[in-house]
Amino acid sequence: MGDTPSQKPVLGVAAVIWNDRREVLLIRRTKEPRKGQWSLPGGKVEFGESLENAARREVREETGLEIALLGVAGIAETFLDASVGAADVHFVLIDYSARVVSGEAVAASDAADATWFTLAAIEALPLWDETKRIIAQSARDVWGG
Repeated sequence: MGDTPSQKPVLGVAAVIWNDRREVLLIRRTKEPRKGQWSLPGGKVEFGESLENAARREVREETGLEIALLGVAGIAETFLDASVGAADVHFVLIDYSARVVSGEAVAASDAADATWFTLAAIEALPLWDETKRIIAQSARDVWGG
């Protein structure tokens, strides 16, 4: 039996981007999965593209920022979840911790909005549990504690 595109995992990358005020940049998604929700900037890895280059490209396309990657914050996945618009898709996401190198955050490409949030504000947002877990791990990695 041959595989159809929806039967293969889709590899994606995202970044937990920190500014000097210890705030994290979130974007409001314009596409499924989780359309309309706050999320980390990121997207699909293109064939032949390294994970790190994909993360930098996706952040640049969605926010206009140039970033320095600090390491992997974690890995998340979602699959066969109709409630978030991924009923027939399996996404594997490599999430990086990052800092801003240059630019001003503006929503572009697949983002309807781009806003900096404190960790306290993030706790109050209706985010995917995995996003909150990744941000918390990144905070420990980058800021200690």
